[in-house]
Amino acid sequence: MAETKHVPFVPADTDMKEFTLRALLIGLVLAVVLGAANAYLGLKAGMTIAATYPAAVIGMALLKVMKGSILEENMARTVGSIGESVAAGAIFTLPAFFVAGIWPDFFTTSNYITSTLILISGGVLGIMFVALLRRVMVEDPELPYPESVAAAEIHKAGRGGGGGSKFLFGAMIAGALVKALGMFKVFAQVFETFIPFTKQTITGMDKVPLASGAQGVSGTGGMVVTSFKISPAYVGVGYIIGPKLASLNFSGGLIAWGLLTPIILYFIAPYLNLQEIVTSIMAADKNMSQSDAIQKAWIDSAYQVWKYIVRPIAIGGMLVGASFTLFRMRKSLTAGIARSVSDVKKAASGQSTDTLRTEKDIPFTWTLLGIFGVAVATFLITFFLFNTTFVVALVAATVMIILAFFFAAVSGYLVGIMGSSNNPISGLTLTALVVTALIMVVLGAEETHGVASVLGVAAIVCVAAAVAGEMLQDLKAGHILGGTPWKMEVGDIIGVVLAGFVMFGVLVFLNNGDIANGVREGYTGGFGSRELPAPQASLMAILSRGIVEQQMAWPLIIVGMLMGAAFIAMQVKSPMLVSVGMYLPLETTFAIFLGGLIKGGVDMVKAKRKVNEAQDARIENTGVLLASGLIAGEALVGLIFAGFAAFEMFPGAVFENPSFIVSLLVMAAIAWGLIKIPVSNAGNPNDPAPPSAAH
Repeated sequence: MAETKHVPFVPADTDMKEFTLRALLIGLVLAVVLGAANAYLGLKAGMTIAATYPAAVIGMALLKVMKGSILEENMARTVGSIGESVAAGAIFTLPAFFVAGIWPDFFTTSNYITSTLILISGGVLGIMFVALLRRVMVEDPELPYPESVAAAEIHKAGRGGGGGSKFLFGAMIAGALVKALGMFKVFAQVFETFIPFTKQTITGMDKVPLASGAQGVSGTGGMVVTSFKISPAYVGVGYIIGPKLASLNFSGGLIAWGLLTPIILYFIAPYLNLQEIVTSIMAADKNMSQSDAIQKAWIDSAYQVWKYIVRPIAIGGMLVGASFTLFRMRKSLTAGIARSVSDVKKAASGQSTDTLRTEKDIPFTWTLLGIFGVAVATFLITFFLFNTTFVVALVAATVMIILAFFFAAVSGYLVGIMGSSNNPISGLTLTALVVTALIMVVLGAEETHGVASVLGVAAIVCVAAAVAGEMLQDLKAGHILGGTPWKMEVGDIIGVVLAGFVMFGVLVFLNNGDIANGVREGYTGGFGSRELPAPQASLMAILSRGIVEQQMAWPLIIVGMLMGAAFIAMQVKSPMLVSVGMYLPLETTFAIFLGGLIKGGVDMVKAKRKVNEAQDARIENTGVLLASGLIAGEALVGLIFAGFAAFEMFPGAVFENPSFIVSLLVMAAIAWGLIKIPVSNAGNPNDPAPPSAAH
């Protein structure tokens, strides 16, 4: 049977506006804004959202007002979504330099130069590899590219009017407003208390020696009880990932805070000098009563247990979970590696002689020069900025190119199967980090320089893999619409360079803002704190230093690995997600879980009303756009306030002790909107189904 030739929406011989200044500028603004929003979300919640749909909807809405073409919309979406990939690479790796102690001060000129070079090098490398692999991977009928097809259909539907921009922008305003009100303390963002154990709580408690505690409190331990955090972003994340995955994430929080932390605190409580802790707290805050100081002493002690004991256990679980995820995808990984080798052979031999506009990539010679340039940049970074030996720098550059190539190809292959939302970038980066660390140990690299080299290579590989996956997804959408590949690739290079220059500043704002807030609120702020946990980066820091300098808390890590193995034996759907839930604060996982429950409520309403496929698609589209808007709105306001906090410009408090009842009303309003608005837009059952934006 003859193979059906692909016919793009815009024919190859059509001379339509595409790579215009307005499309590029809109894309660049979106790249920075959506990248910054994802950096905020990823550092706080340990996950990012795909920027393809918000970029498509916003770009389409703006260019429609300007009477732009569909190919201009495609260009704006392509450039706009690449910022999320650079942000993912940045948040998974750069904070690790701070957490590992390599950068005592995160913001320095040297660190900015190093970070910018890493992000731009990784991004350019990912695009260069994509230019080599695009033709075969994009045109492979075995790779469905589900999110690319959905994005392309959104653009097609936009040509006929309508669109979901009003839902996206409306939700952004709502998310921004709720975040701002919380920062001004119009309502309490979280309720937290400590319930101490008593002798009656546990049989035999009277036989346990008690610490020299403060008056009214024995040293028997207890449990921290907290509410969900009033966060539109976390609720939006939970809505998007759905009730099942949100429940898995929350189960990790329950294990950490409902089981491990109380048990450990119970056993170490007799050895805590509570009187000294309470006295110290009251000395720092003269207006605090003794009962409040006792509460704070117990809560602080519980958080110390979670941070230094439970979190390393969670890291062990994350290690096993990431390894198991890669193992389950072994066939896809092997196929991706084999395919990438075959594709490069085809590209190098020049087998294809297509000259159509829709088949032109960046020239092969320029692609090789770009790859060589990134290799040189990696060598210079490792040799001069990380102060390693010539041999170590040379090997680091070589290893980086090899790993980046394979993981970029694998990332693109996985995106073709599952979409970028499900691309396990952190798992691929973890593998690259472990391989690099072991090679560095063999070469004799040690201490700070060796750890820095490992993190630098892993960071470039991470950015390259993330950008390659997102780029291939956008190229597939462009393939459907009739975009010009080389123009999209050049546009993404510009987007990567801009995002690379500004992303470090976003991280600085968030880090310094959390440090300043920590001083104000009484906790240790910065990357790795309870407010800015940066789970992937913290894992990278601990692993790299643990392997290179043998400083890993192996007993706790091994306990976590055994726990992860138990999850696998119990056939837990995502052991990695459960472990991440243990690593995050309970109020975070609780809010994500609430978002999942809201999505479950929408599903129940759909089932009760027996909506058809067309109505289901409209409900899903509206819900995803609303959730994405809530995330983007909170993230943008969070960045603004983080910038203010970095300069010690704190918002004034409307109420000294805001009520959590108001918070419940706010959360109820968010839940009502996420259920009512999508269901109300189900439309007529006889209308045709729109393209799906759900992922």
